[in-house]
Parts: sequence; C-alpha cells; structure tokens
Amino acid sequence: MNIIFAGTPEFARVALERLLAAGFRVPLVLTQPDRPAGRGMKLQASPVKQLALERHIAVAQPRSLRLDGKYPADAAAARAAIEAAQADVMVVAAYGLILPQWVLDAMGSAPKLGCLNIHASLLPRWRGAAPIHRAIEAGDAQTGVTIMQMDAGLDTGDMLLAERLPIDPDDTTGGLHDRLSLLGGRLIVEALEMAACGGLQAQPQPAEGVTYAHKIEKAEAAIDWTQPARTLVRRVRAFNPFPGAATALAGEAIKVWAARVDDAATAGQPGEVLAADVDGIRVATGEGALVLTELQRAGGKRLAAADFLRGFPLAAGQVLDAAPPTKAAG
Repeated sequence: MNIIFAGTPEFARVALERLLAAGFRVPLVLTQPDRPAGRGMKLQASPVKQLALERHIAVAQPRSLRLDGKYPADAAAARAAIEAAQADVMVVAAYGLILPQWVLDAMGSAPKLGCLNIHASLLPRWRGAAPIHRAIEAGDAQTGVTIMQMDAGLDTGDMLLAERLPIDPDDTTGGLHDRLSLLGGRLIVEALEMAACGGLQAQPQPAEGVTYAHKIEKAEAAIDWTQPARTLVRRVRAFNPFPGAATALAGEAIKVWAARVDDAATAGQPGEVLAADVDGIRVATGEGALVLTELQRAGGKRLAAADFLRGFPLAAGQVLDAAPPTKAAG
C-alpha cells in the first residue's frame, strides 16, 4: 500500500516511523515549512521532515494547499506531487494545514481510501488543535486516539478505530503526548492493515458530547490566583511543556512546572506566599492552596523548590502577581 503522509511535529513523526517499520511504502511526505527556533532562531526542519530525509522520502512543504489562496504556486506544486505519488491513502497527523476539498476528492476517488486522520482524543470530545492540553486542563479521567475518515468539517468525519487511554493524576501534556503518539502509531498501522482486507468499518460520530480543543495561546500561561487550587494544578500540568504556567514577583517572571494541591484552610489573599521551605512554596488561591514544587526564573533552569529558593528567597507575606508577566521565563 502506498501512503502519502502529512504531518509536522513529534506526534506525527512517531506515526510515520511506525508506518515505515510496518513495511508501508511512503513516496511523499507533506510537512510545514522550516521555522526559526531555539535561542539563535535558526531555521529548523520539522521532526517529520527530518525523518523523511533520513529515509530518502520526497518532501513537499507548501505554505498553503488552497489553489485560490495566498500561495497558489505552492498549492499547484503540491497537487502535482500528490498526483504523481499515485498513493492509495493519505495519512494525516498534526499537519497544521487545512486540507481543501480538492485533496479530499483526489484521495477519495475509488479505489483510494481517502484521507485518514490520527486524532489524539476520543471523538467527538476535543475536536480541534489542542486535545491533549484541554483534556488535562478539564480534569478528564481518560482520553485516547481516534482514527478518523477526514471530511470538510473540523474533525467531524466518521470514526474508523479508537482506543482509550487513562490520564494519570500527575500526567503532564508532555508525558501524555508521548504515550498517545505511540498509541496513534500503532492504531494507524492496525487501521490500514484492516482496510487492506476490507475489515475497516466507519461509524458516524455521536451528536452528543461534542467539545472543541481551542489552540493554546501564550496569554493563557498567566496564573490567576483567584481560581481554585484544583483548577490551577490542572493548568500547570496542561501547560507543561508549552506554554508553561507563569507568575511574577516584583516584575520578575517565574514559571511553575509542577505543583500539588493543599486543601488546608488558608487565611491569605490569592497569590500570597503562606510558607516557603524545602517541601515547596505554599501559595493561597481562591480556594485552598497551591504548593509549587518545580520552578524556573527567566533564563534559568528548572529547579526543585528547595534549590529555587536558594537563589530566589521567598518569605511568607509576599504576593505573587496575578497579571501576566511581561517576559516569560525560559
């Protein structure tokens, strides 16, 4: 079976690697254009492109796939590459570009299998860009991966295969992402093997239970100390590793990478430091207290609370800012 693979980040790279290991032929990879990254802001290839180049797979990096959009030449070149690949199916995983109707039509004409998406949630819950973050932020007990037949809607296509995965109480987006990427890689291989023998059955998504995982914005990083501690600890986990929950003291940015809830009664105002010792920095919130256990100053390293306090002493009575810091740490 010949596959066109469309994806960009590490989540997608894992799926591509599993497909290649399973013996599927991938004549073409679509991925986002190289982006500046790192301290030097040098152009860097996506994880998917890096793997494709290692395996000598042709790579296309259109800025858009819309033939009537801002980059029609990019779209036309991509169309020619897709047609030349003569693939049986397109597998899409966190690609980052919307597939216009001409792509769906080109890959959906018989006997082709269309465009299959690896989505990191149990659809129809958490359609959209940030399903892993939003599941943790909402306090979901489980998530999973859905292999979906793509249509013109936003993650609205028929479900082909799905598997659940529990969300552990201490899961961060980074850790859960890694587990879901492995699950997604396994499921897409299973789905294509089932499709090859006619055993893949499509089911419409339920009309009830639809939620949308909106894109994560950097402004969401700011800790609002008037919120309950249980809400804040989920946001700390959800925003690790990006964008990182953030607060500030006297104008200096501090990122909070790990925390736990202390339900004991608090007498301080939201954001007030109640205690700071080797066990963590206990901060009053709108309900309960949040104990900060891993922190980072701007330009510094992530440190356990005890090590952080050696270079940034805090005392009871100091108040952490609720407003977003002007400069993020790290």
